[in-house]
Amino acid sequence: MKAIVLHETGGPANLRFEEVPDPHPGPGEVVVRVAAAALNHRDVWIRTGRYAGIKLPIILGSDGAGRVEAVGPDAGPIAIGSEVVINPSLNWGDDQRVQSPDYRILGLPDNGTYAQLVKVPAANAVPKPAALSMEEAAALPLAALTAYRAVVTRAEVQPSEAVLVTGIGGGVALFAFLIARALGARVFVTSGSIDKIAKAKTLGAEGGVNYAESGWEKKVQQLCGGSGPDVAID
Repeated sequence: MKAIVLHETGGPANLRFEEVPDPHPGPGEVVVRVAAAALNHRDVWIRTGRYAGIKLPIILGSDGAGRVEAVGPDAGPIAIGSEVVINPSLNWGDDQRVQSPDYRILGLPDNGTYAQLVKVPAANAVPKPAALSMEEAAALPLAALTAYRAVVTRAEVQPSEAVLVTGIGGGVALFAFLIARALGARVFVTSGSIDKIAKAKTLGAEGGVNYAESGWEKKVQQLCGGSGPDVAID
């Protein structure tokens, strides 16, 4: 198969498009033919050598969506040709609030989605929502799952609570904002860009503050009714 392989850290030119061996599924695993993959800042950090535990060569890419190409033994009821989105959180464990010691993210140390084929545990190949394109589905997992865990699993945000999302405009922040809004929370945002604050308001933010201005934290407190936010997602 063809893949984008990082052999040494540095600039974008260090990513090489080359032929590599096809992956084969073991017990409980599937191989997915990637239709779309998403870029995360994690990939940039790894490429530039600013990430822990880098082992080279490696195929980067945590997020992806595609169709099941091959199924290993004991992989459960997953059919070849199924459209799936990949959950890049490997070996999370049984506690939904905290990862296990064996937790790792697809794309390092395991080869990731910047390839025609990628091997993952069958449990991490989740049926793709029919309403989403492959590109839309591929953009969800890492950022959206991080935001969901912060807003829903950890903070347990409730309807009508005041939620502050800092740095609106980033991927995780935007997903946190949308999830909190879907839960019925009153969402407020911060940004160094007045345009991003204005855009957040069109999406349903009740207010926003420019963190580059002096006393911004007092303004947030006032927006939230004087007592500050119930939850802050930073």
